[in-house]
Amino acid sequence: MQTQCPTAVFDGAEAIADAILYEGYLLYPYRRSSVKNRVRWQFGVLVPPAWGEAHGLVDSSVAGSAESSWQQTECLMEAQDTAIVRIRLRFLHLQRKVTELRTTDGGYRPVDRIEVGGRTELSFDEAVPREFDIEASVGDLRRGRRLDVHVPGGEDVEPLADDRGEPLGRLVRRRWPLSASVAVSAVPSPAPFRLLRLAVHIENTDRTTPADSPRDEALRCCLLAAHTLATVSRGRFLSLLDPPEWAAQATRECRNVHTFPVLAGAPGTADVVLSAPIILYDHPRIAPESPGDLHDATEIDEILSLRALTLSDAEKREARATDPRAAAILDRVDAMPPEVLERLHGAIRSLEPVYRPGDCDTGLKPDRSGFGTDVGITPETETVLVAGTLLSRGSRVRLRPRRRGTDAHDMFLEGRTGRVEQVLLDIDGTRFLAVTVDDDPGAELHQWYGRLRHFRPEEVEPLPGEVEAR
Repeated sequence: MQTQCPTAVFDGAEAIADAILYEGYLLYPYRRSSVKNRVRWQFGVLVPPAWGEAHGLVDSSVAGSAESSWQQTECLMEAQDTAIVRIRLRFLHLQRKVTELRTTDGGYRPVDRIEVGGRTELSFDEAVPREFDIEASVGDLRRGRRLDVHVPGGEDVEPLADDRGEPLGRLVRRRWPLSASVAVSAVPSPAPFRLLRLAVHIENTDRTTPADSPRDEALRCCLLAAHTLATVSRGRFLSLLDPPEWAAQATRECRNVHTFPVLAGAPGTADVVLSAPIILYDHPRIAPESPGDLHDATEIDEILSLRALTLSDAEKREARATDPRAAAILDRVDAMPPEVLERLHGAIRSLEPVYRPGDCDTGLKPDRSGFGTDVGITPETETVLVAGTLLSRGSRVRLRPRRRGTDAHDMFLEGRTGRVEQVLLDIDGTRFLAVTVDDDPGAELHQWYGRLRHFRPEEVEPLPGEVEAR
């Protein structure tokens, strides 16, 4: 059954979902000529099945940057059979913008660009957001539900005229048909209390794309940045990042492929889940200081805004000609009041120490924390005693990240081995180990930049032997 979900149900979650939708849509410097904007659509790309099979796209990891013909979300839910579950599938539909010049015989021919009315128009790929909703009771979902998604192709034509009003050319925006399926089910999950595993399986069902098509052509029939929102009435979802102990086994049985679900909405609520191709924390949110989207979900608003201000007039002209969303970003940055730009410089979220006991950050970050500078230690020569073994730079360790909290990286680092690069001392007297992870293809680069992963001593196990200090 397809129905229109009340928008208010997803309030508070759609801002983050929109950031996911347009992540990497068009990166700074927002110009078509930029190399990084020539290979786009990197996350949540669901390809036609025959094309994916022909290109060996059979990865079934959680990584959302791996292209596949399908993605799957599984999460845990406490709800009675009468509770209503609402699922919203969201994705981008590629739209090819082609500039066409009017010929002397009244026809049109494609060209790379057109200069008209003091502005430039460039051929470029845009995208149209799409949404499809399913609503059903938990009781119905125990029998399974399926929605077949069909998006028709189309063509829009925008005439272009010169200063005298004479026809000069046109912009033609073309879209190709899409087809997909959404299968939703809710089945009991092993636990001492009533618990259900909600599964959402999304698959591209296009059969029109030849298997030997180049990627640019296959993208016409792909779901781009595909992700889902789910909500339950008179029930709640459990966090897969920080589940209660009684649901630990059920959590391990959840299989998420090319997407991962986190609790969304306001902190303290548990009735909305966002399953995205980019791994997030529970209750992610947009920084309140951010004045608008910059198509980079890590945002770094200040530096991107400052860089946009440094673009030359010619570069800004090209960016505005590339895409209407690029033009909107430049217009917003150009008109940004000084007090708004100043607000982007930083904000204090808490007066507590950044690293609290039991709250280690295992994400990649530059080591600019000032560890050791106030107490006269040298991180490269400092030591710390762990399980009777003195660890220092070059020591080998096995990673055992904390079992609580909502750092999504922990699940991927559990049990992996690494090398201690530094022993750090925080301003509150807490020691940390800065580690590079074995088998990380970027380990040497991270070490060169000082972008290391940080663990408390109780989050590592010493391993015998050392590597030669570098």
